[in-house]
Amino acid sequence: LVLDIMMPGMDGVEVLKRNGPGDGICPLCGTVEEGQLVKVSGRGTVAACGDGDGFCGVAVCKKDDACAVQVAGFVTVGYSGTVPAVGWSALAANGSGGVKSVSTGGQTLLVVDADTTAKTVTILL
Repeated sequence: LVLDIMMPGMDGVEVLKRNGPGDGICPLCGTVEEGQLVKVSGRGTVAACGDGDGFCGVAVCKKDDACAVQVAGFVTVGYSGTVPAVGWSALAANGSGGVKSVSTGGQTLLVVDADTTAKTVTILL
C-alpha cells in the first residue's frame, strides 16, 4: 500500500536526492528524501523521524509538493547500533533515516533479513 501525502515546506520545486550528511534530510531544503522513515506530522502530511520516534512508513517517491509513502509490505532500511534480531524485534527511528533496536517503546515489527556489511534490515511494515 502506497499513499500520496503532501510534504510540508515544499514549494513546487522538484527535489532530487542529494549527497548530504546521511541523515535522510536534503541539506539544501530540509525536506524528507526518498528512502527516509517518516511519521505523520499533520493532516495529510509527513515529516522525517527524529531519534526514538515511531514511524508510519518510508518515503518511496516524491515530486513537487507530494510524496508517496509505503505504509505496508516489506522494505529495506538502514540501521544503527546493534543489528536488529531476525524475527519480531522492537524498533524505533534512529534519527538518520533508518531504524535502531530498542529495549522499551518502539514498535514490534518482523525483521526478515539483516545485512551487517551494508548495515540494512528488511522489515515488514
